[in-house]
Amino acid sequence: MRRLPLFAGLLAAGLLAAACGDDATDEAAASATTQPAVVADEPVEDTDEAATPDEAPADEQPARDAPSTIISLSPTATEMLYAIGAGDQVLAVDDFSNYPPEAAAKMQGLSGFEPNVEAIAGLEPDLVVTDGTNPDLLGQLDTLGIDRWEGPAASTFDDVYDQIEQLGAATGRADEAAELVGQMQSEVDAVIAGLPALDEPLTYYHELDSTFFTVSSETFIGAVYDEMGLVNIVDLSGEDLGFYPQLSAEFVIDSNPDLIFLACTKYCGETADTVAERPGWDAIDALANGGVIEMDDDIASRWGPRIVDYLQAAGDAVGVVAEG
Repeated sequence: MRRLPLFAGLLAAGLLAAACGDDATDEAAASATTQPAVVADEPVEDTDEAATPDEAPADEQPARDAPSTIISLSPTATEMLYAIGAGDQVLAVDDFSNYPPEAAAKMQGLSGFEPNVEAIAGLEPDLVVTDGTNPDLLGQLDTLGIDRWEGPAASTFDDVYDQIEQLGAATGRADEAAELVGQMQSEVDAVIAGLPALDEPLTYYHELDSTFFTVSSETFIGAVYDEMGLVNIVDLSGEDLGFYPQLSAEFVIDSNPDLIFLACTKYCGETADTVAERPGWDAIDALANGGVIEMDDDIASRWGPRIVDYLQAAGDAVGVVAEG
């Protein structure tokens, strides 16, 4: 059984994999909507300018030469595509692209880990979006003459903004991408500005799973915490443990972090209560001061637009601990 496939985006260096579930079906069902009925005695004006039910208004459509059939094999890129308004151009997504809910309805059994180029080509895409970690696929797409775009794991917020703008250019949604980037930058600045002033920075432990795999400050999620002025307990070791080291329970207990971010709640079932039941963990300050935070696994493992939500949740946790 592979470890942590949900972290595939962050683990572009290829370190971890774990058993994951898929809640896409429920999310897709929740997204269903109904169209309002047309009142019979109120005629609708029939003009050439009126949009058909399947056609977006002209000012919401991409450029004429933009791809109309996109396949996304990256959950992060899928979120970006929908956030810039290119969702209608997406034909199919990989089997982990469960957000937004309407994207889950476009899962067609495609794997982002072991992509089948024949299945991809059979859908006749104009553009294939990947995280760039499968060079064989990229070469095969080139041979077949299929356009592609790669968005490797980000290291900084600027990397995220660059990828959103690149996807905007590639899909005819440059204006929407620029607007999204501006909004994200403003929201990130607001969260950072709203953090409490502390005499000393808080320390944290980011848990990828219950066997104590974690992240270093060199990863993107580590950079998110750095933006907040938090100190990673991995850095306190004084050793180079790599991007995704596996710690011991004793190391975590001895490091006594102020904050524990659980990033495997949906797929591993970890909660503040399960952490409290671990032998010796009741001595950690984070458990005494409300500093064990249950995060969304998918957001924690992706560097898409929802990273602002993650930053806000982490910022709220800092506020709670600071007040305690």
